[in-house]
Amino acid sequence: MRGGLPGGPDTAGTQPGAEQRPAGTPKAVWIVWALLGLNTLGSAGAKTIVTLPRSLIQMATMGALVSAFALALVLNLRLRIRPSAFVFLLTLLLVPSVISSVNLEVGFGALFRCTRLALFIGTLWLLSRWWDGSLRFVRYHIRMYFAALGSVAAGLAISPGTAMPEYYGGRLVGALWPLTPPQIGQYSAVIIGLTVLLLLGRRTTGAGAAVIIVPAFVLLAMTHTRTAMLGLLIGLALAIGSLILTSAAARRFFAWAVLCATVAAVVFASALQAWFMRGQSKENFSNLTGRAKVWDALLAEPRTIPEKVFGVGLGDKSFGGLPIDNSWLAVYNEQGLLGVALVAAILVVLGGVALLRPPSLPRACAIFLISYVAISSYTEAGLGDASPYLLHLALAASLLAAPAAATPLTTPAVPRRRIPRWDRNREVI
Repeated sequence: MRGGLPGGPDTAGTQPGAEQRPAGTPKAVWIVWALLGLNTLGSAGAKTIVTLPRSLIQMATMGALVSAFALALVLNLRLRIRPSAFVFLLTLLLVPSVISSVNLEVGFGALFRCTRLALFIGTLWLLSRWWDGSLRFVRYHIRMYFAALGSVAAGLAISPGTAMPEYYGGRLVGALWPLTPPQIGQYSAVIIGLTVLLLLGRRTTGAGAAVIIVPAFVLLAMTHTRTAMLGLLIGLALAIGSLILTSAAARRFFAWAVLCATVAAVVFASALQAWFMRGQSKENFSNLTGRAKVWDALLAEPRTIPEKVFGVGLGDKSFGGLPIDNSWLAVYNEQGLLGVALVAAILVVLGGVALLRPPSLPRACAIFLISYVAISSYTEAGLGDASPYLLHLALAASLLAAPAAATPLTTPAVPRRRIPRWDRNREVI
């Protein structure tokens, strides 16, 4: 019997398609991963049913990160780590972050964010010991964000007006924890894509997958998040495409998906267009809901040579009081051209490794995550700081890691009986 997703075990006995937990992997690793996810939820967003002071939320998220690092250190006291180009490049990203932040152009908060990024990267180094290309961290990821979406659904049930406020255009927000529509859309899209791939790989049942996919898709539709929807569709297309030559289930799913998408595009064309436009004018849609104006102003801002190379320091991903909503421009503003080069190297390295790996389910999951993050980077910020996007890429890196070589069993040496010298040359009769 294959385990379900939200609460099913990581092991599934010895049945075909079962995934066994590698020996020596502590169960508390799941807690560390969940604490990292809690830290990346953020402290700013929609108004909640019970007003939560931002300082209290920041204490909770930062406390989660410190706890994650401490627990990972306890689990890995011998500091055993695996070589990882992804985490190494993230460590290099600290260099422009610190150099630009010590100038305090954006205040002491820049040094706080540098410390947060350092703890985040340090925790990933400690967890890399258990990165072996298995799907264990995929299940952690799904459970973690499914729990976050559970709080969104609970808030919607308790107070629909608070969960779908007018100041967000009636889009779904977090009413218990201040989550924005793009955040909810991102979490929904990621767990939908990963669950579909697990279903195709026969690592979960249809009923277990439906428990995840159906409510997550409903929440995604209620957020009206176009980037998340496009990232989900394109990422799944690329991931399933990587399995077509080796998986009959992937070929069948792809054929049915194309057929259903074609029918839906014809029958529900007007409804899909209305959902996609979100009631915006064509002018507002063309400048990406005002993002283009912020981007033009950021690029036109005069900068010194050090600011161009290293940036102005880690900030709140805004310019002129408005959100940048573009990972590349946010990194350029805060970590300079050096930061942009390192972020680009991260995506290129992960994408290159994924292309070189033989077709497999972990590879398909990694391709989905890398594709989703690359698409989202155009209208969402976060690749230069501790964020869910870096956590998605960390999951992709764990899936692309080669399995650890098994330590050969050594046969204990049998002590030799000492033979007196006078008796060594005697013949045995």
